[in-house]
Amino acid sequence: MGDDEDGDLGARMSLVEHLAELRRRLIVSVIATMLGGIVAFLLYNRILEFLIGPYTDITGRTQLLITDPLEGFTTRLKIAGFGGLVLASPIVLWQIWRFITPGLHKREKKYAIPFIAASILLFILGAVIAMLTFRQALRFLIGVGGGSLDAFFTPSKYLSLIVLMMVAFGVAFEFPVLLVFLQLARVVTSRRLRNWRRPATVVIVAVAAVITPSQDPYSLFAMAVPMYLFYEGAIVIGRILKR
Repeated sequence: MGDDEDGDLGARMSLVEHLAELRRRLIVSVIATMLGGIVAFLLYNRILEFLIGPYTDITGRTQLLITDPLEGFTTRLKIAGFGGLVLASPIVLWQIWRFITPGLHKREKKYAIPFIAASILLFILGAVIAMLTFRQALRFLIGVGGGSLDAFFTPSKYLSLIVLMMVAFGVAFEFPVLLVFLQLARVVTSRRLRNWRRPATVVIVAVAAVITPSQDPYSLFAMAVPMYLFYEGAIVIGRILKR
């Protein structure tokens, strides 16, 4: 079936058909997440060892402190859940795109694969930057309290922080995808984005300060600097795509 026919089909779909399509996409996404969660559950020890690497490097300790009899089990479930979402993210993003595709025009559909690929790669890049920055962030957070405090972290607190850092950086690194999309949708233009450079810089720094879970200066600049570079890159990409 051609693109135009897909668009006509999307336009003719009733509310019930849309809901049925949404249910099917959700089922596929849930199954993919569950399968990814099983893989993460089996690889739990390796994932946990990787995540506590910064803590080990700074404190010299190789284990986190458990204060709840159930915390070991809940920690494994959390890692399985987050790991399942990460592993299933390409399938979930594809299902989301396929759900909205029938309502798009032929010209808009051709950007499907580039947008999905860019979103995944940028999110992974953000998570990697978060992990690289986390050591300095953790060292700052431990040291800022003074030498009278000794760092013993529980899995729930430590893993929540590091996962939130990875998610925050991953979402922030989707910034250029959003800007390019807005330019293609004619909501903003590259010329207007160029004129907004100064206020955009202030907004970027403010947003980075707000959404950075650790609230340390290292993470703030590690997020704000790439976001501004992405802002400039999105202007260039938007101009190229509009030609």
